[in-house]
Amino acid sequence: MRYWLAKNLIVVPLLRLLWRYEVRGVHNIPKKGAAIMASNHLALLDSAFVPGAIPRHVAFLGKEQLFTGKGLRARVVRSFMLAMGQLEIDRGGGSASASSLGGGVHVLRAGKLLGIYPEGTRSRDGRLHRGRTGIARLLLDTPVPVIPVAISGSDEILPRGAKFPKFGGRVIVTFGEPMDFSRYAGLTEDRFVLRAITDEIMHEIRQLSGQEYVDVYASNARRPVATTT
Repeated sequence: MRYWLAKNLIVVPLLRLLWRYEVRGVHNIPKKGAAIMASNHLALLDSAFVPGAIPRHVAFLGKEQLFTGKGLRARVVRSFMLAMGQLEIDRGGGSASASSLGGGVHVLRAGKLLGIYPEGTRSRDGRLHRGRTGIARLLLDTPVPVIPVAISGSDEILPRGAKFPKFGGRVIVTFGEPMDFSRYAGLTEDRFVLRAITDEIMHEIRQLSGQEYVDVYASNARRPVATTT
C-alpha cells in the first residue's frame, strides 16, 4: 500500500508535471506473473522514471550505497528508494552478492516483477556497457520472461555529479517484447551460457535505446575527458 500511494499519488504525477514523460510499449509488460525488467542505466532518477512507467509493483535491485549513506541527502535518497520498493544489493561479489540476488529470486518466486540494471551501475559516458551475468544466474534459477527496457533523456535531466535536476526536459521509457531463455534450463554453472544470455539481453536493450555499445563494464569505463576549443 505504501508503495502504491508513493508511486501513483506522488511520484508519477510529479514526474509528469516537471518533465515531458513518455512511455512506449507498455503492452509488453505481463499483466500478472513474474518477469524481469532489464533496463539501461543513465541517471539516479531512472529509479523513479522506470518504475513509474510500469503499471504493476516492481522491485528494483539498487546498490547498497543508496541505502547506507549519511547526511540529509542520503536519508532522502534512502527513504525514496524504500518507498519505491527498491531492494538493496551488495555488488562486492562472493557470498554477499549471492545473498542479494537471493532476494531477487524470492521476488520472482512470489510471482512479482523484478527490475535490474544489468550494467551494474550508471553509465558515465551515455554509452551502453557490458552486462553483468547476475541477471542470467537469476533466470536459470527462476526461469521467467525478460522485458528489455530502454530509458533516454534522464542523463540530461540529472547528469552524473549534479546535485539538482534540470526541469522541462524529455524522458522516454520504452519496453521491448518479452524474451524467453527457457532453452538454457539446467545450465546454471556454464559460464558461456551465462555470458550468452546476458549479451542477448544487452543487445535488445541497445536496439531499443539506440546507444553505442562498448564491451567494457561500466564500473571500469573511464570518465569522458572534457575538451576545450
